[in-house]
Amino acid sequence: MTAPGTGQTFQQVVLSLTFLLLAGISTYGQQKRVIAGPKGFPYSGGIVVGNTLYIAGQEAEDEDGNLKVRGLENLAKVVKAAGFELKDVVSVTVYLADLKEFEAMNKVYREFMPDPKPTRATVQVVRLVNDARIEISAIAVKQP
Repeated sequence: MTAPGTGQTFQQVVLSLTFLLLAGISTYGQQKRVIAGPKGFPYSGGIVVGNTLYIAGQEAEDEDGNLKVRGLENLAKVVKAAGFELKDVVSVTVYLADLKEFEAMNKVYREFMPDPKPTRATVQVVRLVNDARIEISAIAVKQP
């Protein structure tokens, strides 16, 4: 039996729909695993769903003036705690309190992140929580 005007048999249509349904079910039921965030704060450091890790924004305390390195180190801690590696990071968002720090951040980022570099957006924001100067969030995907 052929569907009118398509040239597809009824069996092909049913097989296609069955495949789409099963593909949707296989991703829908995936468990999520929580990576602990900072103590006392109401959010997770990261969430793993399937082979994808969503990393919460990581700030750095201004103890030694090396905020960019510390922010990336905090991000790396979450990546490692989830069982991922920095090479698995595919997307990064950097929030800067002052865009004048872009070049300094870019220099540290270039050295810290492995090649090929992940996609990235960098934006200046009016204000960050705790009056931080930098916050970095990311998404990582582990290849099977």
